[in-house]
Amino acid sequence: MNKNSVSRRLFLGSAAAGVAGCSALFVPGVFAEQLMQTPTQEDGPFYPDKLPLDTDNDLLIINDSISPAVGEVTHLSGRILDRRGDPIRNAVVEIWQVDNHASYLHTRSDNYAKRDRNFQGFGRFVTGSTGEYYFRTIKPVLYPGRLAPHIHFAVKMKGRDRFTTQCYIKGHPGNETDFVIKSIKDPKARQLVIADFAPMKSSRIGELAAKFDIVLGFTAEG
Repeated sequence: MNKNSVSRRLFLGSAAAGVAGCSALFVPGVFAEQLMQTPTQEDGPFYPDKLPLDTDNDLLIINDSISPAVGEVTHLSGRILDRRGDPIRNAVVEIWQVDNHASYLHTRSDNYAKRDRNFQGFGRFVTGSTGEYYFRTIKPVLYPGRLAPHIHFAVKMKGRDRFTTQCYIKGHPGNETDFVIKSIKDPKARQLVIADFAPMKSSRIGELAAKFDIVLGFTAEG
């Protein structure tokens, strides 16, 4: 069985476990039938300057290595939706984040020389017919210069501009003071970039699960 098949089976298992609810909110008033768009957030300076050879959706194992990355194992899933809540298929979802030593997969990242070489640092997933994506990664940790741990997201679609945002940890005190998340002035909109990294009851090794839906500001057919 190839690695992609394993990852997709993990996705189905994660969905069946009943991970946290949808992160999208409905806009009140005249446009009540539409979802509130997920706020855009900056890429930051550390999108990989050289992509790894392995760019699949399992960031804990690189190629055929038997040594996993260090960190709190997290099953991160969600859907890519349009503003009406319809799923968007064939969207390329990318994530990148620091490893457990607070180092990005970027040569100018702090602690780059000490980075966890078993952590992929970057992954991609192409959404299916229901707009879902899935990554196996680690719970994000703090790194110098930011007060709130986060995972960077980019969504790429043919004929559309690249969409970027960041996913934060529900309940982390840094969410109240971090300058990037605070740039989202609307409290309701700010909640759309926060996900609950909750323990999986079915896990015997303390794995976490988080659901993070992304709503884009257009309709799939328009």
